[in-house]
Amino acid sequence: MILANSMLSGVLPGRLFSDSLQFLVLRQNNFSGSLPVELWSLPRLSFLDVSANNFSGLLPNSSSAANNATVAVLNISHNKFYGGLTPALRRFAFVDLSSNYFEGKVLDFMRNVSLDINCLQNATNQRSTVKCASFYAERGLSFDNFGRPNTTKPPAAAKSSGKSNKTKIILAAVLGGVGLIAILVFLLVLLLLCARKRGNSNQRGNGVGPAPVGSSPPNPGVPIDFPNVGDSFTYHQLLQATGDFNDANLIKHGHTGDFFNGVLESGIPIVIKRIDTRSAKKEAYLSELDFFNKVSHQRFVPLLGHCFENENEKFLVYKRTPNGDLSNCLYYKNTSEDGTSQSLDWITRLKIATGAAEALSYLHHECVPPIVHRDIQASSILLDDKYEVRLGSLSEVCAQEADIHQSKITRFLRLPQSSEQGTSGSSTSICAYDVYCFGKVLLELVTGKLGMSAASEAEVKEWFDQILPCISMYDKELVTKIVDPSMVVDEDFLEEIWAISIVARSCLNPKPSRRPPMRYVLKALENPLKVVREENSSSARLRATSSRGSWNATLFGSWRQSSSDVTVTPAASGTKLERASSLKLSGTTGSQSQGSFHNGGGEISSSRRRHSKEIFPEPSGVHDVERLELQ
Repeated sequence: MILANSMLSGVLPGRLFSDSLQFLVLRQNNFSGSLPVELWSLPRLSFLDVSANNFSGLLPNSSSAANNATVAVLNISHNKFYGGLTPALRRFAFVDLSSNYFEGKVLDFMRNVSLDINCLQNATNQRSTVKCASFYAERGLSFDNFGRPNTTKPPAAAKSSGKSNKTKIILAAVLGGVGLIAILVFLLVLLLLCARKRGNSNQRGNGVGPAPVGSSPPNPGVPIDFPNVGDSFTYHQLLQATGDFNDANLIKHGHTGDFFNGVLESGIPIVIKRIDTRSAKKEAYLSELDFFNKVSHQRFVPLLGHCFENENEKFLVYKRTPNGDLSNCLYYKNTSEDGTSQSLDWITRLKIATGAAEALSYLHHECVPPIVHRDIQASSILLDDKYEVRLGSLSEVCAQEADIHQSKITRFLRLPQSSEQGTSGSSTSICAYDVYCFGKVLLELVTGKLGMSAASEAEVKEWFDQILPCISMYDKELVTKIVDPSMVVDEDFLEEIWAISIVARSCLNPKPSRRPPMRYVLKALENPLKVVREENSSSARLRATSSRGSWNATLFGSWRQSSSDVTVTPAASGTKLERASSLKLSGTTGSQSQGSFHNGGGEISSSRRRHSKEIFPEPSGVHDVERLELQ
């Protein structure tokens, strides 16, 4: 029964509910009175959310409600419940009691519970004594004064109203003075930060490092709205779908669980992630469920449901993507004749890169706060039957760090940072980690060398030493040395590959603050020819006027900085390689041709085109542009 935000009011009748009720959502209405006692004893109830109403009264003290131990969720926050906590809460695994007026002690069995803004003893972030005492006094009840002496009792008469008013005036004056001082200090610090912003821009951290861990998964004490994140499957259904989790259906052992192929009774192909909570993080599946609860976008792998029947094993059920992931479909066997291995053509590779960039751009720039994926690699990029990207591996996602201003103040005051802070850096550095990993995926698509996006730092460094010297915005021919030789590449495709290689190198800038934001990377992938052609056609004019083009200020400012940081000289060769010697010309065999995808029903389409002024925003001023060029 889901009646959330339905403008309902009045007292809730107890006869409304039957014993078969499992989910009840009444949040954000205007119900009043107490919760019917029948609700607390429903045997199959596993999700109860009556938050943001005007319910009041005491919790039931009946032990029968506590005997029905189960994995259940209770959210009665933002109401006017009062009195002590009772054993009736024992049956709920996740409880949110915040923003009420409960008093007394927190019970020993309470673990995953939110207790903020109440009147409880020995708990943090509670209401003030004045508010709690006033609430209980209005109802003619005694308040325990947080367990301290002089318990407040209902006032018999207003004996000292004059003294009380004087105390309120003094308290208001003191608090007002403190607040004014705090505002002035904040404005002063903000002014100084703005004044020194440019001076500190080159000190924003300078390490690639491992994935940032500055943000933690959602608090398990806050209940997740399970009905909004797919169906609830039974364990028996999953056993049937996977043949009792037969090893023949095992896809891989992931770092958060094991993945199995399966087919539901309805014929829908699925992938099931089995999470062993004894070895993996117990909050991992809750974190991923919370992500799907808050984020809805076609670029992410569809979550069909979950199964939480077993105590030590949790299951997430996804819709299977027919083409698997990028790591196992870039090369595939030809089923027509001799079974030789073929590779995806350049149009399909560019389509895949653009789809992955759309997903990351959505996380970084359309979610509030921005979300960081933290596990971008070829195996995270899933592909449907039309090679549309469905981004997976979402167990590591986290919100962007909340201490961005603290890190700026640290730099402003020249305070030392720990190695962890230097690795994670500011919010730009955190989102820039995804950009860095995406740059490695782009190079994998260009070179055909899979595995580098998940390789160790030493292997990646050796790979960069071979690849990066062959990427130059002044010499298109150099890139022919690293292009996947199995691709059929004509002149236009080579120019696109050249542009995408330059974008990839910009993403791989050693300084996180110098990497382009994902929304700019996405626009460059949608218009690769505009990038290189505008740069080449206007380079002389740009040097004469010290003014950048619309895309140049952002992308090539990052590229030049990356080029100066990575001081690797290309190995000298006797003669410059001709494209015909390293790449297959159009019409040769060995790579799936462009026409084969179009003739198959239009599944593969070329990238969308935009005018150059839409690719990157205009620079803010000539002085800013000159500073970028000097860098």
